[in-house]
Amino acid sequence: PILTMGAATDPDDKLASTEGRPMPGVELRVVAVDGAVVGPGVEGELRAKAPQRMLGYLDSSLDAEAFDSDGWFRTGDLGVIDDDGYVTITGRLKDVIIRNGENISAKEVEDILFTHDAIADVAVVGLADDLTGERACAAISLVEGAAAPSLEALAAFLTDAGLRRNAIPEQLVVVDAVPRNPSGKITKNALQDDLRDIPFSRA
Repeated sequence: PILTMGAATDPDDKLASTEGRPMPGVELRVVAVDGAVVGPGVEGELRAKAPQRMLGYLDSSLDAEAFDSDGWFRTGDLGVIDDDGYVTITGRLKDVIIRNGENISAKEVEDILFTHDAIADVAVVGLADDLTGERACAAISLVEGAAAPSLEALAAFLTDAGLRRNAIPEQLVVVDAVPRNPSGKITKNALQDDLRDIPFSRA
């Protein structure tokens, strides 16, 4: 159910760039990856309490993953709540890659790669890695007739675009098509299954 909404009295910039503020009766808080509740302007998972929130699953074994120990529903959305209470969605928690203990936003990398002239579609996923815990792998499909960039060229492109060095993918795979479901959403679980057996070695 709807948790936030814009109002006709909201400033234009808030209507254009946020999800609005919590509706009456809705409580939202932001929780960092380490479980700490964070304040305004800090990104984390949005968790909710609300009259319209479900009580739980018919299969109660699923509740432990859906709710935290204080009864807040884990939305799985990454977001920020500003000083005025406006909510901005920044990504999905499952799209955070944890490499060497550092968080990498797959969406942040994807948004830059979408601007590359040779790339038609892209998905960045985390793959299990014995050395780093996870590694970031960029799966790209190419614009018709375009040559595939090398990993080094891609890293240079991302660096020039301002991406911090520790977020640059260490693996690049060219695919015929990035898998999507009928609604157009990338099926990252299926992509991870396809990619995990591809040989990988560090230079």
